[in-house]
Amino acid sequence: MERAAKKEAVESLNEVFKTTGVAIVAHYSGLTVAQMQNLRKQMKQAGASVKVSKNRLAKIALEGTDVVAIGSLLKGPTVIATSDDPVAAPKVAVEFAKTNEQFVILGGSMGKTVLNVDSVKALASLPSLDELRGKLVGLLVAPATKIAQLTTAPAAKVARVVQAYASKSEAA
Repeated sequence: MERAAKKEAVESLNEVFKTTGVAIVAHYSGLTVAQMQNLRKQMKQAGASVKVSKNRLAKIALEGTDVVAIGSLLKGPTVIATSDDPVAAPKVAVEFAKTNEQFVILGGSMGKTVLNVDSVKALASLPSLDELRGKLVGLLVAPATKIAQLTTAPAAKVARVVQAYASKSEAA
């Protein structure tokens, strides 16, 4: 790589590390090109991204970012998965690791918090941000529908009583 290309790669990686919510580091040695493409596709669908970079350049790019703690994990053939949603990248990485033995999760970082393998798996088991929003909206809407049912119920009872009196008067 030329010096200018290295500098550009470091700058783009640094920008990614500054804006990411979570970064997961894994070994990918032994994966085929098709498997890597599948991983990239799954990450993209989840709103995450995968970067393969020279470890030395990635360590330089980590300086001055919140995820600087992952620098010690960058040894050997590593891939870095990042996402703004703290659950997206870990969830895809853990699912991918279940089906591909060559993909080994080493750890990661969520902000300044260092994550070991168990922490990454725990993050992956949490519901995503969209799922949590859906549950929250469901909880907020449920009382409103109950209140609407309660307020319309007396009116419906009054209407039935009036209808009963009206039908009684017609019968008489």
